[in-house]
Amino acid sequence: MKKLAQPAAIYTDNVFDRLALGLINRKIAQALGLTPPPPTYANFVWLSQQVMQGRTAQEQQALIAKVLASVIPRWVLGGIRTIFSPAPLVCELNAWFATRLFQWLVGPCEWQATLVAGPDQAFRWQRSRVQIKKCRYLEESGCVGMCVNLCKLPTQKFFTEQFGIPLTMSPDFEDLSCAMVFGQMPLPFNEEEAAQQPCLHSDPKQAPLPCPKL
Repeated sequence: MKKLAQPAAIYTDNVFDRLALGLINRKIAQALGLTPPPPTYANFVWLSQQVMQGRTAQEQQALIAKVLASVIPRWVLGGIRTIFSPAPLVCELNAWFATRLFQWLVGPCEWQATLVAGPDQAFRWQRSRVQIKKCRYLEESGCVGMCVNLCKLPTQKFFTEQFGIPLTMSPDFEDLSCAMVFGQMPLPFNEEEAAQQPCLHSDPKQAPLPCPKL
């Protein structure tokens, strides 16, 4: 994994970033029964590590799903599912908002067009792709299990089931980038390449085995 040897990106969190970190840190700490730590990204990663302690992958995903649901009021979720269908325009707007609201979490990202398979399985172009250049969470955690269990799978499920807007996230574990495509139904996890991903710091001389935290 030569890409991992590159210097880590440097982030300067602004007031909005710290407010967002304070909210998510507080929600995770409450779910764990801990005192919320100061609103720093390092503490966010530390809390993520506490989520993994003594829990199966499924239990980790369930806890994060609970945290995500606690951030957005249930009536808001219900209203979005009722009023908005996963039409191309809605998916494009979600992607646009994601590029502007979540850079504190994942780092710089771009709003792009992509081919998306609709309910009729016909492909169409729509601007509903968020290309994360180098994921801050994956870089700072350095953990495949944290990426998959605490970000990719619960976020996909949250948008697909709670918002009613399908989402597929495809992390690239070599360059630490990630593609989020709104409107694209995610595959069962056992059919994805990520399900066989070895740890980022695996010994290249050893036969590659899936990360044991998946």
